[in-house]
Amino acid sequence: MLSFIGAIIIGLLAGIVAKLIMPGRDPGGFIITILLGIFGALVATWLGHAVGWYGPDQKAGFIGAVIGAIIILAIYRMAFRRTA
Repeated sequence: MLSFIGAIIIGLLAGIVAKLIMPGRDPGGFIITILLGIFGALVATWLGHAVGWYGPDQKAGFIGAVIGAIIILAIYRMAFRRTA
């Protein structure tokens, strides 16, 4: 349970950093970017457990969560691109 809560906290910070690294208008705004960061951290944690990089009580590292958040943010931007 603590791993899940830790992944959410890391994801929150990763979403903020991802937004700073990838500036621009997002469809959905800053809150959606933070939620995508949380989702990126949870996915990074799950993939790390599946591959064997993390133990049962470990969460994704901050750099892994930021990379996951950037990838998910890029996919989200491509899928929900605003028309000008």
